[in-house]
Amino acid sequence: MPGLRELAERTPPQRERYVDLLRALAILIVVLGHWTVIVVTDGAHGVDGFSALQVLPWGRPITWLVQVMPVFFMVGGFANAASLTSHTRRGGDTADWLLDRSARLVRPTTLLLVTLATAALVARSAGVDPAQVGRAVWLASIPLWFLLVYLVVVFFTPLMHRLHRRAGPAVPLALVALVAAGDVARLAFDAPTLQQGNYLFAWLAVHQTGFAWQDGTLPARPRAAVALLVGGAAVAVLLTVAGPYPVSMVDIPGTTLRNLSPPTLALLALATAQLGLVLLLRDAGNRGMRHLGPWMAVIAVNSVILTVLLWHMSTFVLVAAAAYASGLVPLPQPPTDTGAWLLWKLPWLAVLLIVLGALVAVFGRVERRGMRRGEVASRPWWTPRALGRSRPRATATTAGYAACVLGLLGVAVAGPADRGPFGLPTTALVCFLAGAALLRAARAAGHRRTG
Repeated sequence: MPGLRELAERTPPQRERYVDLLRALAILIVVLGHWTVIVVTDGAHGVDGFSALQVLPWGRPITWLVQVMPVFFMVGGFANAASLTSHTRRGGDTADWLLDRSARLVRPTTLLLVTLATAALVARSAGVDPAQVGRAVWLASIPLWFLLVYLVVVFFTPLMHRLHRRAGPAVPLALVALVAAGDVARLAFDAPTLQQGNYLFAWLAVHQTGFAWQDGTLPARPRAAVALLVGGAAVAVLLTVAGPYPVSMVDIPGTTLRNLSPPTLALLALATAQLGLVLLLRDAGNRGMRHLGPWMAVIAVNSVILTVLLWHMSTFVLVAAAAYASGLVPLPQPPTDTGAWLLWKLPWLAVLLIVLGALVAVFGRVERRGMRRGEVASRPWWTPRALGRSRPRATATTAGYAACVLGLLGVAVAGPADRGPFGLPTTALVCFLAGAALLRAARAAGHRRTG
């Protein structure tokens, strides 16, 4: 893979570098937020923990600044629309686009799951309490919630992009209406099951704004951006302060109503405000990215951005186990509602960054390999010849995606408990790995056909 300087110098002048900057910042904020909010404690069966937001009410409004997943889905919509448009203009079909898009998402995830399963098996064999192993693996796999939803959104991108070209802003408005209907079912009729569709509808709505940004149909004038910022913030305040929604924009364990799981109208109002702010800062961000040094840094982070996201909670588990279970760092921590606790977090975050950097140096190669264009995947010996044809390959792509999504869903809903020898639900793990293998075979067959 070319060096950072060469990649930076070869960047086309028309590239929206600001989008890459936003993606990198969003994931880094998520990582630092997760690391900061977790409080490690002594539990009945060893090291335990809780969210600082449970005991720090003043921290809940701050979550409006650090809840940046809407920004990630916006820039994801921008990047997916640009990639899909370019692919189809060259004569490619949507199945092959999905296969190429899946390479960077599924490969690093497969590596994480296999590593976690192996580590759990070794830990149990060494006599570690199975319940503790299950809890550690659950904590390490928390980022898979995000990836699960994003994989589904990517799968629907070709369909949603066609709808965008035909109906424009009517599509996200309809999705917002569906989110509102889910919220009404939850709040007025105590039917939380009907709200589960918000996981898809809300993030599709945010992703759809990226389409409009990419093709220029989104009003980007300063006046429109200010209207989005002020209007979105005002609605969010009304819904949370005067309305029924909680102030926190991240989940707090033990609360019955949350803004993130599943997403609510309050979160979409915040997303609207963030969209306005993003558009206001667009020109300044693009100017800053014209300088070689900052642009090289953004390229470096984005080349391993999924690895950073996937492994940041594994980093937390490793450092907590080494520091607390070994007795190197005494428990309890300073009281959470004191300045000493905040000061204590600084060296803690520094250690976590160092360890995460080491993990990314080792595991990030898989993600960077998925970025290489023109690389022909090796064809597994068991790949059916039929996958060389478009229709069977499209069917295999759909089946592979479905298996990966179902596998991740099984992992995500498992909860912190003993889940068997691999620390993960075995059926879910096998389902995901089967889907990943099918996608790899279809991708290799497609490359052989076009190579």
